[in-house]
Amino acid sequence: MSPILSLLSLVLIATTFLKPFLASSQGSPPSPGYSPSSRFGDVSFNQEFNNLWGHQHQSLDQQGLLTIWLDTSSGSGFKSIHPYQSGYFGASIKLQPGYTAGVITSFYLSNNEAYPGHHDEIDIEFLGTTPSEPYTLQTNVYIEGSGDGNKIGREMKFHLWFDPTQDYHNYAFLWTPNEIVFLVDDVPIRWYKNRGGTTFPTRPMWVYGSIWDASSWATDNGKYKADYRYEPFVGRYRNFKVEGCAADGSPGPCSPTSVSPSRAGGLSPQQNEAMQWVQRNYKVYDYCTDPKRDHGLTPEC
Repeated sequence: MSPILSLLSLVLIATTFLKPFLASSQGSPPSPGYSPSSRFGDVSFNQEFNNLWGHQHQSLDQQGLLTIWLDTSSGSGFKSIHPYQSGYFGASIKLQPGYTAGVITSFYLSNNEAYPGHHDEIDIEFLGTTPSEPYTLQTNVYIEGSGDGNKIGREMKFHLWFDPTQDYHNYAFLWTPNEIVFLVDDVPIRWYKNRGGTTFPTRPMWVYGSIWDASSWATDNGKYKADYRYEPFVGRYRNFKVEGCAADGSPGPCSPTSVSPSRAGGLSPQQNEAMQWVQRNYKVYDYCTDPKRDHGLTPEC
């Protein structure tokens, strides 16, 4: 082998092994200048949630750390006790390293049990990956209030500027009658505005979390499946934050919630600058720019 080919081979090998770390090459985002998570106190898991399924695959320690896992027999999920009409919802989450292809670890709002087949949903989903690739954080908004059953996803996907398997990071979303804001460590990564019509979820939803096998689509559109030689697949949650307007008449304060320092909705200029930086450097998919999508179904684009 010639010296040039040897050098090219070494570069190719190095690039393959370093690929998971290259997503962090852009550094950290500029400060958003405001920390909405510090405004809301933590709530205990038992105070706000119940096990929904896979109770034998769920454990809660004395420090409030919830662990859920997936193996060949089952995954696991939890659900808030109350439905909400709006609010700020978050948790600190740590993901499993190594081979997690086909596995979804999630934190989201939904009313699927109340409106099966035409529900609304606001998602934070971590798409499992292979050791040579970074995790993908998928945000999504479903609106099916018309009852037509047409499930139209509004996906925006990101890589992260850190390794989400090494420590806990705060993932949250704000949902109000006017906007949805997705945040990672208080940095807004996506802002979805209510533009009227049928493009915005308005019906009450519950808060959920889960880990489950989505091999048919989660990793490279199903190219890589869950491999149970690596089980159990584990998701860890702590520092739950639920500050919302309950929709079932349960007692408790209900005041307008915002993630903006002005508390008037929207984002501050500094928050918007941080969001634009993340989207320039780490956004890897946007449904509005996908030429394969029928944008007549997503008029907000």
